[in-house]
Amino acid sequence: MLALQLARLSNQELIACDVHLVEPRPVPGPGLAYTARRPEYLLNVRSQFLSAFPDQPDHFLNWLRVTQSDACENDFCSRQSYGRYLQQLISQVLEWPSSNGIRCKWHNMMAQAVTVAPDGKSAQVKLSSGTEIHSDYVVLALGNFPPPPPTRADLRYLQHPAYHGNPWARGALREIASDDTVLLIGTGLTAIDVLLGLRADGHRGQITVVSGHGRWPLAYQEEPTPYPSFYAQELAGLSRVADVLKIVRRHVQEAQHQGIGWQAVIDSLRPDLGRIWAAWPLVEQARFLRHLAGIWSVVRHRSPPQNAQAVQQMLDAGLVRVERGRVRNIEPEGKGLVVTVQAGTQQLARPLAAQHVINCTGPLLDYSRIQAPLVVSLREAGHLVPDALRLGVMTDEHGALHDAQGNASAVLFTLGPSRRPAYFESTAVPELRSQATELAQELGRRLLKDTGS
Repeated sequence: MLALQLARLSNQELIACDVHLVEPRPVPGPGLAYTARRPEYLLNVRSQFLSAFPDQPDHFLNWLRVTQSDACENDFCSRQSYGRYLQQLISQVLEWPSSNGIRCKWHNMMAQAVTVAPDGKSAQVKLSSGTEIHSDYVVLALGNFPPPPPTRADLRYLQHPAYHGNPWARGALREIASDDTVLLIGTGLTAIDVLLGLRADGHRGQITVVSGHGRWPLAYQEEPTPYPSFYAQELAGLSRVADVLKIVRRHVQEAQHQGIGWQAVIDSLRPDLGRIWAAWPLVEQARFLRHLAGIWSVVRHRSPPQNAQAVQQMLDAGLVRVERGRVRNIEPEGKGLVVTVQAGTQQLARPLAAQHVINCTGPLLDYSRIQAPLVVSLREAGHLVPDALRLGVMTDEHGALHDAQGNASAVLFTLGPSRRPAYFESTAVPELRSQATELAQELGRRLLKDTGS
């Protein structure tokens, strides 16, 4: 999206330059989220809200009409369709220079390290081939990393063939036979996708789902009446989570009296979620993460209704059962694994045996634990600093990385999930396209300033 936005800047906003896109996957564009060629994996946002361009809200809808790419049931398209959309957009930028003179080149390999020049005004990016690219600006658009191990003790299970640590890895479900017992860790959107994938593959064995709270994402419901924003009048600048929660609950009650669902109240907050989060001091942000983040994920990130219905059918049929509790240990046992689960403060833990265990707990956010060579090199050099809450990395308002001394880099930038410390909500298309637009404009201004234009 950043490359697309750079290509759309006018000649007055940007000087002609080269853009190097370093992407090791087979094709650029779809990334991790939209690569899987499984039609049962649906977007959890309606198609009309997924344009790549903020100023052209119907762009994705028009693309669907022109290409007749997918029959979107209830307006929820498959993620592979959205991947094709992004792939086609970036291919246009790669094939020929843009009208503003931008030349975009794709390097189909991994970036291993970034070395910032001694004067801090440029950098060398080393690729896995040994090639080095000199650049005035480097943007880390790394997306999400695989889930962390659910336990930290006795990690032998990580090498066991029955353990699937990354449900998004190519062929992650391929080795699961139709009658094998399966245990999923987590009940979020990833777990729903895995369940739907297993069902599509004809799986009929027992599936156990382990979750600390046992809550599934709520189903998306069409709310015909929008709820007016109350951020400016009542929420702006509030520094306590409890105060925000009290006001939101009151508006939910008022909406219900008017015959409006609570979903409309939550949706009315979306444009201001970053500002609400930023107004809380660190101790309040930590309080939200401890007590409300799990519930927030359930009500904010909803599931397409057909997905929620399919999961409920599997639950009703007894094909899926939910065990509440936290995973304390995972041990190999023959060809399978034994997962020890403990609920709340109970002393007695329950051993659950399965032929396959799939980690569906969500991506690793803690940049102090990410072992990708590029991240490690920047972290060890002091150019990349994980935030105190381990949600991403420290940046300024433009996405420039803060170094170990708290200074904003003149060269290194980031966008996407890594900016969760600033916005908390920093993974959905509307947020990503806004960040890409703003960063493209900022880089354009800096390039013009560098040349004295």
